Amino acid sequence: MTATTSGAAALSDVPTSTPALVACDVEGTLVRAGRRPTPAVLDAIAAVRAAGHHLVVATGRSLSGAVQAARQLGVHDGWVVAANGAVTARVRPDGCSIVDVVPLDAEPVCRLVARTRPDLGLAAEVVGTGYRVTRRFPERQLDGHQEVLQALDGVWARPTPRVVVYGQWALRLAPALRASGVTAIPARVDWVDVTAPGITRATALENIRVELGVAPSRTVAVGAGENDLDMLRWAAVSIAMGHAPETVRAVATRVTGTVDEDGAATALADALLPAA
Repeated sequence: MTATTSGAAALSDVPTSTPALVACDVEGTLVRAGRRPTPAVLDAIAAVRAAGHHLVVATGRSLSGAVQAARQLGVHDGWVVAANGAVTARVRPDGCSIVDVVPLDAEPVCRLVARTRPDLGLAAEVVGTGYRVTRRFPERQLDGHQEVLQALDGVWARPTPRVVVYGQWALRLAPALRASGVTAIPARVDWVDVTAPGITRATALENIRVELGVAPSRTVAVGAGENDLDMLRWAAVSIAMGHAPETVRAVATRVTGTVDEDGAATALADALLPAA
């Protein structure tokens, strides 16, 4: 791994005039949690898009949260990957169109959690509107409306692309969830995202790459958390934020500055824009 404080060198194996696919995480990468993007980040994203590259917002947020993030970043016409890869959509100036939703068989997941950790909360994403929850989640933890269920079977009564497992040390349940065959990715010590087997941000990004006809060598990903690992491994050039855990920085081809230093903005400019 080559570590830098300023970002990544330009992609050099294909002419820089060839568009790249650039996948960016949101919280901890482009913005601090609960904050809006800085002018430096907005300028970098605008410049990357103006240069003809495809910028994809790739996040663990719900679809509505991902679309909101894209618009705050100035992306009004482009792709978003939400729910850790289970939902793919196109953002357009007049709205949003869903391209793909991969359903999860939520019943075995919910029964496993209820049997082994009944203290944990569950939330099943309802694409475009919010979540069905076994108990109300704290404010700002979930995007959209929360429908509080009276019975556990309400979680799987309707299709869902993702179940969130939430509560103290929820991440300790991730190995058992994976052993059951699903994809279980801890976002925090108290939060695990569960999607269908084999579904990650990387699988959704690969589908977008094929759709756009972008060469595999022209893929870039920027992330900061362990839930970005699959995306970083997928990209030809992977950029980890300077404050990312060692497990994340270890898989990246480049390390940039922290989110407080607008490291993502610097990395995107270094990787994809011609020198001034």
